[in-house]
Amino acid sequence: MAEKFLIVLAGPTGIGKTQVAIELALKLDTFIISCDSRQIYKELSIGTAVPSPVQLSRVKHYFIHNKSILDYYNASMYENEVLELLKEIYKSKDTIVMTGGTGLYIDAVCFGIDDLPTVDPDVRESLLKKYCSEGIEGLRIQLKTTDPDYYAKADLKNPKRILKALEISVMTGKPYSKFLTHSAKERPFSIVMMGLNMDDRKNLYEQINMRVDRMIEAGLVDEAKGLIGYKNLNSLNTVGYKEIFRFLDGEITLEEAIDLIKRNTRKYARRQLTWFRKYKDIRWFEPGELELIYDYVTEKIL
Repeated sequence: MAEKFLIVLAGPTGIGKTQVAIELALKLDTFIISCDSRQIYKELSIGTAVPSPVQLSRVKHYFIHNKSILDYYNASMYENEVLELLKEIYKSKDTIVMTGGTGLYIDAVCFGIDDLPTVDPDVRESLLKKYCSEGIEGLRIQLKTTDPDYYAKADLKNPKRILKALEISVMTGKPYSKFLTHSAKERPFSIVMMGLNMDDRKNLYEQINMRVDRMIEAGLVDEAKGLIGYKNLNSLNTVGYKEIFRFLDGEITLEEAIDLIKRNTRKYARRQLTWFRKYKDIRWFEPGELELIYDYVTEKIL
């Protein structure tokens, strides 16, 4: 049986991954798997910069608008669903392109998520109620008590991560940190890891700023207005929506909200680049170097 390949194209938000991935998939006669933790939600379009209908018509995409903001979803579930999908696709294709900016999703598929027990729905509901009534600070206090080791290194601004740790700890009676082995899992396919970046960071920031302006022009405010009843959901705790919610709540002006979206998106891009630089086998390219990218991939898969 021919060797199978997963071509991963990572990079910061706004760098142009979608278009490069489409051109690459067309050259390879294959499909695209999105690894964006927000583009999966069918209610979110403008603020998540999902591929346009024209782009989606050129290459078949998976994991675009396949979940609801009301669905509970995490990286482990994504890992399992993508691996099952790859089994099917590899029956007819030897390569597939995966692109997006969610580093945790890339890690899940390429290296695996630690095996964790299935969470009891009642435990999850109880903790969600605690979050709604006490806010993130209540979760932090509980985490510090139940798992001080994880508390010391956790992203304490991320309620989803804290909730996940508490779910496992409450259900099993063991600290969440005890389940984290961080040992890479073997995969039945080879991985070609690439990243997009720009030598001049100012150019990336300009692209991000212009993309935010385009989102506003495309109707981001109206999109957020239709979702304001769900603003406390974790799926909407994301750059673009949370700033507009503050504007709609009268906390800040629209101009201030737009400036915050741009600033927070630039910060997010920096965090993404820091994450992706940890991949030891990643090869970096500029967005316009499509032929070089294709030559590199061809060299790896032949």
